[in-house]
Amino acid sequence: MGGRFFGLMGGAALAALVATPAAAESLRDAMAAAYANNPVLAGARAGQQAVSEGVVQQLGEFRPTLGAQAALNQETTGPGRFNDMSRLVTVGVQLSQPVYRGGRLQAGLKAAKSREVAGREQLRATENQTIFDTVVAYMDVLRLQAEVDLTSNQVRVLERQLQASNDRFEVGDLTRTDVAQSDARLALARSQNIAALGNLANARATYERVVGHAPENLEQPQLPPLIPGTQQQAIDLALADSPFMLAAKSEQEAARQDVRVQKGARLPSLDATFGVGYTNFRGLSAAGAGVRTSGIDYTQNIGATLTLPIFQAGVQGSRIREAEARFSQAEQGTFATERNTIESARQAWENLQSARSTIESAKIQVSANELALEGTRAENEVGSRDILDVLNAEQELLDARVTLVRAERDAFVAAYALLATVGRAEADDLDLPVEVYRPEAYTAQAKRHWVDWAPGDRQPVTTQVKAPDTMGPPVPPSVQQ
Repeated sequence: MGGRFFGLMGGAALAALVATPAAAESLRDAMAAAYANNPVLAGARAGQQAVSEGVVQQLGEFRPTLGAQAALNQETTGPGRFNDMSRLVTVGVQLSQPVYRGGRLQAGLKAAKSREVAGREQLRATENQTIFDTVVAYMDVLRLQAEVDLTSNQVRVLERQLQASNDRFEVGDLTRTDVAQSDARLALARSQNIAALGNLANARATYERVVGHAPENLEQPQLPPLIPGTQQQAIDLALADSPFMLAAKSEQEAARQDVRVQKGARLPSLDATFGVGYTNFRGLSAAGAGVRTSGIDYTQNIGATLTLPIFQAGVQGSRIREAEARFSQAEQGTFATERNTIESARQAWENLQSARSTIESAKIQVSANELALEGTRAENEVGSRDILDVLNAEQELLDARVTLVRAERDAFVAAYALLATVGRAEADDLDLPVEVYRPEAYTAQAKRHWVDWAPGDRQPVTTQVKAPDTMGPPVPPSVQQ
């Protein structure tokens, strides 16, 4: 299907760019640059790293905690010049291990893992959107460059037409009205060319924002063969692999586990403790001859603490109802996301089919207008058509070519919109020449850090673009003006 679509995209108008140099930037290169350096995507990766830390924090709830205490207390008492003095030094270490939390820890870990999965899917959605934005920016630059070329050519044609009209007016073959009509049509063409140049400048600015650098020598792209074959296939793929759909399901599961966490808070909890201590006491009594006392003591303890909530003023019951309501909200959100996914898949499919049909109609329109212009010019030479007929025919041909340019752009954008809808506009699917970011690698790395003071090397949120291929891009066909 990619070859067939490239046949459509290789049409006359959009390929108005002359032969592209070997150093051209392909759409694949632009996607790789945006994937590696787009700040919106990089920010989403950093956000996902924060979500992954929730899993690590929840795992820590299962592990023992160790703390140390030290105290120094010195006391001096006495009614007069003779004082009693004592000094007490204590040092202790306490280890605490959760044993039972009413199922809250297990449910909390499942909720954190579900949110981490939902975060990955939301990151996928951002990646799909970034790739799609790159396609739109790339194709807009190509389209508007083609429109600039078409309108510039129209200006040149009408300049020659105006000169010819003036020459024929001088010999009495045309009237002043004919010359004025040629002049007015030239002014229209120039205004259209100026508008196209302004739109091209805006498109180039958008491209630089999305990709990270200005567009230079863009080449005619070719669509990869990933388009679903039927509308139903597109819907099935979207329901199975759309990042929005998968994220909604994971958020629903997290909300389900949140209910278990709150219900577990009504149950008893049990903690095991173990501690060791050291005590050093020194004392001096100033009464009489003075009595010195001192002692060192070592202690250790093993115990268990059982906590049973009896009355919490209705707060915990309210928290349970809140969690249940949020689960119901997440459940309905999943249903809504499913409907939106089906709608998006259908619309993307229909937009692609409509754009393809528009291309075929526009090609016929261009061919017919080319013949009409040729015939009108010939008839004008023999006097059966006036100059306005020629000007109208030239404008209609320009409009048809611009329509074809836009239809080809719309078809390509619609194809990638469909890919993004089904979750296939990603670096892996498109085989981009870039180091692919793996969010699960960060989670696995973070789980290995048990010590609070251990250095945690964060995974970079930007990636590296691989070396470009040595083969030059294909040269697009030229356009008959």
